[in-house]
Amino acid sequence: MNANKKVAFYTLGCKLNFSETSTIARSFSQEGFDRVDFTEVADIYVINTCSVTENADKRFKTIVKQAQKANPDAFVAAVGCYAQLKPQELADVHGVDLVLGATEKFKITDYLNDLSKNDFGEVHSCEIQEADFYVGSYSIGDRTRAFLKVQDGCDYKCTYCTIPLARGISRSDTLENVLTNASEISKKGIKEIVLTGVNIGDYGKGEFGNKKHEHTFFELCEALDTVPGIERLRISSIEPNLLKNETIDFVSKSKSFVPHFHIPLQSGSNAILKQMRRRYMRELYVDRVNKIKEVMPNACIGVDVIVGFPGETDAHFLETYEFLAELDISYLHVFTYSERDNTAAASMEEVVSKNVRSKRSKMLRGLSVKKRRAFYESQLGTNRTVLFEGENKEGFIHGFTENYVKVKTHWNPALVNTLQEVTLTTIDQDGLVRLEFVAQKVLR
Repeated sequence: MNANKKVAFYTLGCKLNFSETSTIARSFSQEGFDRVDFTEVADIYVINTCSVTENADKRFKTIVKQAQKANPDAFVAAVGCYAQLKPQELADVHGVDLVLGATEKFKITDYLNDLSKNDFGEVHSCEIQEADFYVGSYSIGDRTRAFLKVQDGCDYKCTYCTIPLARGISRSDTLENVLTNASEISKKGIKEIVLTGVNIGDYGKGEFGNKKHEHTFFELCEALDTVPGIERLRISSIEPNLLKNETIDFVSKSKSFVPHFHIPLQSGSNAILKQMRRRYMRELYVDRVNKIKEVMPNACIGVDVIVGFPGETDAHFLETYEFLAELDISYLHVFTYSERDNTAAASMEEVVSKNVRSKRSKMLRGLSVKKRRAFYESQLGTNRTVLFEGENKEGFIHGFTENYVKVKTHWNPALVNTLQEVTLTTIDQDGLVRLEFVAQKVLR
């Protein structure tokens, strides 16, 4: 009944959202829909929302307008974290026809009796306590790499975070299903799999619907390393207290896992970490970085950090800045603190002005540029393997080394989705590394 019907998707937020959008898209394909780009005319537009930051909330209205401009008569559906947290707020946005919460989004096609525009947004959103089952997801066909979801939800109570309210308790895919999905991805010719989840270091909890750990994240890594056909496995983000020595040592010797870690820090001040209710102090973070560099000197280490948290004084910020400046890390993802409803931090005193938050963010972003440049310079003259991506950007093709150095060379369609051994030569004016190909090396 949906022959010739077209659907388009827009994803806000994290790699986890991308994996889930891809899974939802496959459910539409099974119902006879053709997928088109979000800028094209479609019968239904699905927006997968995020609510980690204030900006993600604000972008939603802009994206709805974009869909309406492409086709004013199209059906518009919203799913994802923002849809779970504030369903009525989304439903009240002009042009939105359907809002689905955390458990309903994977059954979206069941809610599409017809695609007629509604006079008001229809909401189907569960209580978050009901989000206690696991739906596996992975992305294929969208990128050179695939995002493989292995875990969902979080049991941590960080005072700034809405994710437990949006995604529910920590729960995991079964090891058997993860390996099946990884095998399916590898058979599609995709060279790299990125493991993703809300708190992937907690993998194994809730694997069979109970609270205990059936497997550990380390055991997951061991098992994935044996799946035939996977060239690269990358860990998206893992909490420092859950990144164990055994995992670091394993990655250093693995045939598939690459030397790249993204480890949230959030603050370099122990006083602020306590206010955030993080589960470690800065000393543990230093230990994790030192351990990685001890066994993988060329490893890339990315850091999440939040500026402007309530109570963060100039002294606290300077403590964070100096801590990061001295640490052997490769780049920063800087988040400006924004108040989120129903979080403990939203009612804290000693609010940092938005002007100060902005200045601190700019300072850390500048530090990130210096850190990335220094890391890239340390890699010049070395031989690395690059996975090339599929887009022609002004006559250049880009890719990433195993340790996450972004490189560029002149466009050649034969390079797309291939792994090439290269020598890193110079850093361009745009901060990317140029390269030379190593003669007589594999093209795969």
